[in-house]
Amino acid sequence: MEEGEYESVLCVKPEVHVYRIPPRATNRGYRAAEWQLDQPSWSGRLRITAKGQVAYIKLEDRTSGELFAQAPVDQFPGTAVESVTDSSRYFVVRIEDGNGRRAFIGIGFGDRGDAFDFNVALQDHFKWVKQQCEFEKQAQNPDQGPKLDLGFKEGQTIKLNIANIKKKEGVPGTPRARPASTGGLSLLPPPPGGKTSTLIPPPGEQSSGGASCVQPTVAPSSAGGATVSWPQPKPATPATADIWGDFTKSMGSTSSQTQPGTGWVQF
Repeated sequence: MEEGEYESVLCVKPEVHVYRIPPRATNRGYRAAEWQLDQPSWSGRLRITAKGQVAYIKLEDRTSGELFAQAPVDQFPGTAVESVTDSSRYFVVRIEDGNGRRAFIGIGFGDRGDAFDFNVALQDHFKWVKQQCEFEKQAQNPDQGPKLDLGFKEGQTIKLNIANIKKKEGVPGTPRARPASTGGLSLLPPPPGGKTSTLIPPPGEQSSGGASCVQPTVAPSSAGGATVSWPQPKPATPATADIWGDFTKSMGSTSSQTQPGTGWVQF
């Protein structure tokens, strides 16, 4: 044991009985019925302690705490502690006196719950010992442990589900949608009781001589508003047969001649 290790208490039971057991003649397990259960050799207190990886079963006096016997346990289950085949309240332990001498004795509990706690205390201690050994091995050889590979294998894909995010109006940095163009000029009627203004007539209703547009007639409606009545388009004035004839007549010169069939004047 290393220096500086402290001793911890795993279990304490106030009453335990010690029995002398006959030597085992065969390889079969121990039987508590072969002991003189009504005449225990010693009775006292049992305490299980641990120092490092070794557990110690200590039999002590109830009053003074003087040590009667001690059984070091380095493995469980093992030869240091064995259960009997005919009862769960009795065990066989191997005691040592520190000088190399060993002996096997039987111990028993009057209550079955005390025997259960005795067994569980030893099991939990050696589970902890096993875990500590595994941790030490991993610390010494970290490369031998399993490695976690998070890389993509060949042909492996990943699928992401992203919820639809609606853009709200008025959020800084969010472009606002422009209203769709109707492609035409929308004309609204004038407000009720207001003066009429000059409106741009639709295509085809403008006079050929460049005259001013005709204002539409505003007729009052039964609802108190006004409606716009557009004037009917006038037929186009037929053009003169020969606009160059008047020009040639006004010239009054005999030097210009009109070529027949062309409509052009030669100067």
